[in-house]
Amino acid sequence: MHTPVSGAPAGAGGVAEARGSQSSRGPSHVPAGAGLERIRTVVVHDHDDIARLVAARIAEVVREKQARGERAVLGLATGSTPIGVYRELIRLHREEGLSFRNVVTFNLDEYYPMAPDSIHSYHRYMWENLFAHIDVAPEHVHIPDGTLPRERVEAATAAYEAAIAAAGGIDFQLLGIGKTGHIGFNEPGSGVDSRTRLVHLDAVTRKDAAADFFGEENVPREALTMGVATILGAREIAILATGEHKAGIVRRAVEGEVNIEVAATFLQRHPNTTFYVDDAAAADLTRIATPWLLDEVEWTQDLMIRAVVWLSLTTGKGILKLTQFDYAEHRMSSLVARWGTPGAVNGEVFNLLGAKIRGKSKLPRELKIVCFSPHPDDDVISMGGILYKLVQNANDITVAYMTSGNIAVFDHDVRRFVDFMERLDRERHVGGDSLRAFADRVRTCLHEKKPGDVDIPEVQDIKRVLREAEAVSGIEVMGLGKENARFLNMPFYQTGKVRKDPIGPADVKIVRDLLEELQPDMILVAGDLSDPHGTHRMCKEAIDAALAEIRAAGGKLPEVWLYRGAWQEWPVTEATYLVPMSQEELKIKIQAIFKHQSQKDSAPFPGQDEREFWQRVEQRNKETSATLDRLGLAEYFAMEAYVVA
Repeated sequence: MHTPVSGAPAGAGGVAEARGSQSSRGPSHVPAGAGLERIRTVVVHDHDDIARLVAARIAEVVREKQARGERAVLGLATGSTPIGVYRELIRLHREEGLSFRNVVTFNLDEYYPMAPDSIHSYHRYMWENLFAHIDVAPEHVHIPDGTLPRERVEAATAAYEAAIAAAGGIDFQLLGIGKTGHIGFNEPGSGVDSRTRLVHLDAVTRKDAAADFFGEENVPREALTMGVATILGAREIAILATGEHKAGIVRRAVEGEVNIEVAATFLQRHPNTTFYVDDAAAADLTRIATPWLLDEVEWTQDLMIRAVVWLSLTTGKGILKLTQFDYAEHRMSSLVARWGTPGAVNGEVFNLLGAKIRGKSKLPRELKIVCFSPHPDDDVISMGGILYKLVQNANDITVAYMTSGNIAVFDHDVRRFVDFMERLDRERHVGGDSLRAFADRVRTCLHEKKPGDVDIPEVQDIKRVLREAEAVSGIEVMGLGKENARFLNMPFYQTGKVRKDPIGPADVKIVRDLLEELQPDMILVAGDLSDPHGTHRMCKEAIDAALAEIRAAGGKLPEVWLYRGAWQEWPVTEATYLVPMSQEELKIKIQAIFKHQSQKDSAPFPGQDEREFWQRVEQRNKETSATLDRLGLAEYFAMEAYVVA
């Protein structure tokens, strides 16, 4: 086991060391892992900072090699996580003169079979997101060939290994991590001695990729990948993880034993690996989640609440029943010493948690409120309970739907509505030749369409209008109407593909214009980082940028409440406010979710949870209230949680 030293750099050939957290969640003086973290781990507050840190290190490697008249050899990854790194490298090339003329690259993997011009191809991904924007020589770019006949694959993978060796080995290897802990496509069961080869993809990996391929059935079952031994042969490795959904596997990879079922744990054996994670992905690390188990801590109010709630849930006792023995047994005697008695600590935390509860009488009244909904159903899924109460409190509410959500509509729904329009035309003569021509174009497109193809504008419009109608129907259940809905249709989303464009000035302007027009006292914003295709994160980025511009101009700034989407809920320890719902109110919320018929029964992008959204909501909201019950506080039927930014 490595012995971590807070803040110490990891040198080539030296011991991989952990670095103290830069997160606001944990005490900065806590030793980084205190012997638990076996891979040097850097925690940063914002995922964008990871991109800047890693790109700066890559630039340093490239320039050092160039200064010696040598070629830097980079191992590159694909997926959503490295895109920020590639954007920063492009910026360094354009603005600071970073040259890639003498850089050789080797990509980790490619689906098999896969045409290089497919929208799913990693070959296309790399050229669109990096190579086409820098001065790398095409002959220096190496990506596994997904078009090879099967009988030639073994020879090609051996040649890939030989090319890496001929280039002098990889100087810097960039990695992401999958939910199973895979690196590259080294799925559970991949051995430490494995080399570049053809592999069968794990069911979890294929499910994760289902959104990109518009259905799990379209995801290839095989892939070409560098092996674990190939990756470990790199002189330096950076592995990236962002978002709450990666927290569990990050802890397993960093603190767990080396295990063939979790390929990332093999990185513990590498002398110069650094894990770069944001706050959300670091949440389960011991030094972040339970730092008092490692060393002396500074007992801030937030840390005290987290610790006492953890102790209550761990022991199975209500907060007011915790004893001196409980605190001593779990290394929390110093907290009792600070307050004098267990009863004093218990009472303080009990009261602080109770103060978070906000029923209708304690919620805003007669204010201007904007509810930002990234997709056309996030409002009722994530904040339906508070939305209903805010309507009852006579607030002036606007629900701003930031994207059309049109890619999340099945083609069979389009066919159904085209058939409806044609039948209406035949019976009532409301469409005529133009409608029939429109329907013919739509039917032809859907008939010829291949999985993942971008819809023609007519189909995109049908899907957009369908979701807009569902959104209005949903808020009508809450007591609002179409006059309360704004459809922003932000440009970044309008690619027709799962992968979106970066947030740009046009997106920010749309949000700023709305805020300056309405002058809200309060806004509700999706703060969910587990959204599988990143739209929630990108919408929040646009809102943050708009607020920054308004602040700089001296304009009115609203109070910001963050909710979470269909993927996770704020823990009671992190929530600023907990909003209770009665059984009847939860039923109304679910009825509003039901109005989104295109997302009912089977949503196109369900993530890892295959339950319907209303089922997730019911379980999540009931679980929040049940947690308070287990802690010994008042018992409610269900609850939503919010953080005031």
